Amino acid sequence: MGGESALKSREVSTMIKQGFIADPTLSFSPSRTFSSSPPPLTRPTHTQTLFDMMSDRHPKFSDDNRRKMQDRLSKLLEEAPFHGGGDVRVTVVGRDGFKVSMEVQKSVLADKSRFFAEKLRCENGLLHSVEISDCDDVEVYVEAVVLMHSEDLKRRLRSMGEGVSKILSLLKVWAAIMFDLGVESCLEYLEAIPWTENEQEEVISQLGHLQLHDSATEVLLRVSSDPSTAPRADDIFMDMLSGVLQAKDDKARREMKALLSKLLKDNASRDSSRPDVSKDTLYYLCLRCINSLILRLSEATGKDEMPDRGVLMSEISREADNIQWIVDILIGKKMCDEFVKIWAEQKELATLHSKVPTIYRHEISRITAQLCIGIGRGHILVPKESRFSLLSTWLEALYEDFGWMRRASKAVDKKLVEDGLSQTILTLPLLQQQALLLNWFNRFLNKGDDCPNIQKAFEIWWRRTFIRQYSPEPDNSQLQITLCDYPS
Repeated sequence: MGGESALKSREVSTMIKQGFIADPTLSFSPSRTFSSSPPPLTRPTHTQTLFDMMSDRHPKFSDDNRRKMQDRLSKLLEEAPFHGGGDVRVTVVGRDGFKVSMEVQKSVLADKSRFFAEKLRCENGLLHSVEISDCDDVEVYVEAVVLMHSEDLKRRLRSMGEGVSKILSLLKVWAAIMFDLGVESCLEYLEAIPWTENEQEEVISQLGHLQLHDSATEVLLRVSSDPSTAPRADDIFMDMLSGVLQAKDDKARREMKALLSKLLKDNASRDSSRPDVSKDTLYYLCLRCINSLILRLSEATGKDEMPDRGVLMSEISREADNIQWIVDILIGKKMCDEFVKIWAEQKELATLHSKVPTIYRHEISRITAQLCIGIGRGHILVPKESRFSLLSTWLEALYEDFGWMRRASKAVDKKLVEDGLSQTILTLPLLQQQALLLNWFNRFLNKGDDCPNIQKAFEIWWRRTFIRQYSPEPDNSQLQITLCDYPS
């Protein structure tokens, strides 16, 4: 003990939250008060247990948790390459007062960490005490020091098979003490290991916080790309949507329609600045489907022999379903106002529609029903001229196909269609309401359940016309405006 008492000692106490060092200007000097003759630094004997080295245990730790932590740290330090002593005592202190001390090799710390190389730069023979205070996870800090002594760190990390959170914790410590090989090893590990979506957010946040810049580029390539080399987002959306519209496998087509609808809806609801499918792309696809539908109906009404009944019905239904899907996306993005005008102008398609048996064409009327529902709910806002034009072109077809629509498709909600149609009619001027509802009255008497039941709209029109007649009273008040100079 006499020889050791003659040795000088110094202490480096960082007292920095979340890491070894957050203030690179911290001087290499004692941060605690010592007597003129500081006590000698003794190394723990082999009989000294880790429990003996732990002090100031916070009362919030249960005995069970404390025992488990002690067992894990005991095993970690027993297997450490420096087991048996060193010339630097490192003490790790948690935020809750939990404390672990270990004696490690000064040469390893100084050779591998640029922070320790600076702080432990002095003549041989000095004993040092380094305290790492206010740690958020004592185990991680202890393990970070232990792993610095590994001969093959990269192989050791792989053999440990740790998850993303643990590697990020080690990365934080090693970045703080400027252990370059440790940082490199963690980044290589993160680049190779799969991430969950939650882990992805953690990786992006942590790498951004550590500001490793170019060192983290390879890792972040998984979630970002160079704008100069990345394909335009709208080109990708066009390819995907076109692929779904032309898909040959009906089951896969239905699944991808549902998936893309969900993803596009999520895109719009999260952040308007994110890449999204453009209005031009959606309208281009709609017009392409309409032209294809006109072609199919033209074939069905041509002078030549009608194509195979099953094939024809499938092709017409498919194109109508394609339009319904794109229109649903347009409604969700509040971009459907122009489509109402486009659909109202399809006089040729409406004429062809009337010449084809209902069994082949009823899916087309679902598009009109879809637009009426959107207008009736206030999701599509268009001028009254467009609303009336829509009904003028397609209402007769909707009436004719309604019975087939509700019987042939489980997806058609009869009440939803009737409510949407009612509300659309009631948004029109009163005389237009009258013309449409009187026409419906006569049709319903003859068709019954095969015609939409919009008697609620009829009742409202009746009350507006015959009971609660509204006539604006003349405004006899005169508005007077006086101009005067404002006093300065």
